[in-house]
Parts: sequence; structure tokens; C-alpha cells
Amino acid sequence: MTTRVVLVDDQELVRTGFRLILANTEDLEVVGEAADGIEAISTVARTAPDIVLMDIRMPGLDGVETTRRILARPEPPKVIILTTFDLDRYVYAGLRAGASGFLLKDTMASELIHAVRVIAAGEAVIAPTTTRRLLERFVDAMPASDPPAAAAVAALTNREREVLELIAYGLSNAAIGAKLFLTEGTVKAHVSRIFTKLGLPDRVHAVIFAYETGLIHPGMPSP
Repeated sequence: MTTRVVLVDDQELVRTGFRLILANTEDLEVVGEAADGIEAISTVARTAPDIVLMDIRMPGLDGVETTRRILARPEPPKVIILTTFDLDRYVYAGLRAGASGFLLKDTMASELIHAVRVIAAGEAVIAPTTTRRLLERFVDAMPASDPPAAAAVAALTNREREVLELIAYGLSNAAIGAKLFLTEGTVKAHVSRIFTKLGLPDRVHAVIFAYETGLIHPGMPSP
């Protein structure tokens, strides 16, 4: 099955580089390109991609608002944010707007391809250590947890809370299983129930949720 990709970046050279990388991969197809947010919205509407690689900083309509508008569409694609800086407040805002991960623009070709594949499969936190560092950098700007979110955490079982904490530290299902002495299939079942109970689309937003509700805190040692 081919994953359809739209490239959004105001620099033609960046789009060309990503297009050439993805063009050499049989299961990935670039179906459209856009140089700004407004063009991106119309391109997504016309091409119905599975993934959008979204430049976060663009003149006019930036990547955050463009992401928000694209994800408000029926059956939206998943969005991967592209940034020059790994500690970027715009990236944090983009994740809050619903993006499923982020990549540095100088990422290696193999990492780009891997990221598109795993995000399309609905699985990944992109660069979990970098994601955690980003969230810790901006945790003070996060709003306090609202009552519904606190109630959702209370509805989790003790095991589900353990699994959510380990997701927030960037552990894979296999690593979580090894730490908790569970099979990978059992971990997947826990993850599915956690996402359903909390209304989370993917692991990136599980990480954000864990920070915003105080389940984990900056400076806490990794498990």
C-alpha cells in the first residue's frame, strides 16, 4: 500500500530534497507540494494525502495554524512538522494543534523515510528524547490540567498509568513489555485502551497529556 505525501515548505530547495528522497521509495508517493499555508490547505483538499510534511515557520499563514485547519477537515491526514531547531516554541504549538510528530530539516534520508512510515501507521513518537526535551523546555507554558483531564487519569487502572508513564518517556511497546514483564501483545492492548479512554490519537499526544496532567514532571529520572 502506497502512502501519499504532500510537502509544504516555503523553500523550493527543501521541497526538492525531500521529494527526491521519497521518490526513491516504492511505498511512498509525493502527490502535491505547497509553498505556503493557504496553498497547503487547497493542495490537501485536492490530493487527499495520508501524510503532510509541514514547515512550521512560513510567511503568512504559519505551520501551526495551517496544521490546525487541515486537521479540522473530515478524515484529515497526519501532519509531521519540519523545523530547523529542535527546541522551538512553534513546534510545541504545532504538536498542541494536533501534529503527530516533528523532524529536523537536516534529518538523514533514512530517518525521514522511517518517520513517514511509522507516523502513517499511527505508532510513533518521533525522536522521543528530543520530544521530551522540547516539552520540558515549555512545560511552564502549559495550561493547568482541567477537571475532565484529571478525571480521565483517575479512570485509568494502575497498570494503564504505568504504561502511559513509560510511553511518555519514549519507550516502545517491546521495551515497556520487557520492563513490566508483559508480552508485546498485552502492552498493545493496554495502549489501545489508554488512547480510547483519554481520547488520544497517538503516542506524541500521550506524552503531551502526561506532562499537562502532571503524571510526569521535568527533571524526573528516566525509568
